[in-house]
Amino acid sequence: MSAETEKTAAAPAPAPAPAPLRCQRIGCDAMFTDDDNPDGSCHYHPNGPMFHDGMKEWSCCKQRSHDFSLFLAIPGCATGKHTSEKPVTKAVSLNTPKAALPKAAPIQSSNQGVESGACSRCRQGFFCSDHGSQPKPQKQVAVNGTNAEPIEKCSVPLPKKKVDLNEPRLCKNKGCGKTYKEKDNHDAACEHHPGPAVFHDRKRGWKCCDIHVKEFDEFMEIPPCAKGWHNADAV
Repeated sequence: MSAETEKTAAAPAPAPAPAPLRCQRIGCDAMFTDDDNPDGSCHYHPNGPMFHDGMKEWSCCKQRSHDFSLFLAIPGCATGKHTSEKPVTKAVSLNTPKAALPKAAPIQSSNQGVESGACSRCRQGFFCSDHGSQPKPQKQVAVNGTNAEPIEKCSVPLPKKKVDLNEPRLCKNKGCGKTYKEKDNHDAACEHHPGPAVFHDRKRGWKCCDIHVKEFDEFMEIPPCAKGWHNADAV
């Protein structure tokens, strides 16, 4: 065996490429490796969300939306490096319980009211020096148009939008958010939540699968409970 053959046999095998990791920062969710992670490649939200009266808002950049899918699609307001360590952020609920209104004290009827029932002038609504003035009963007047049937509006169908089968599109189904092509779309391609997100009493979850957690990070990790077609025009 020649010297060149011995050198070739003794050469170590190249190290396998590192597996890509998913960034754990809120608002990023990109794949990265330690060798390809420059500063500024990660766009994320450094602070947690706030929920108040159906409104969702990022506390770091004050961007808000009523729709949960559009809220999650708001781009991050800070830049840095990707990380595989999960940041600690908590969702803040601004819904405060309403204070109980004081009950109005019941109005006690006076003796004059009892005696006025037997007075002919009071029964007819005239002024009486013995019992004072009595309010005249008011007749209920029907408001014009109250009982009128609503007029149905003619709905004109909107023209269908032409879609390129090879154009990358972003699925807006709740809990999905993946990029897809229409040519690869099918009835089980999208894993999503068909029901709305529920935020109540510092708990958050999905109405469709009836799972509720306390932390926002745990809410984001609730697995989808339904499959269907990707949809880039979901509301």
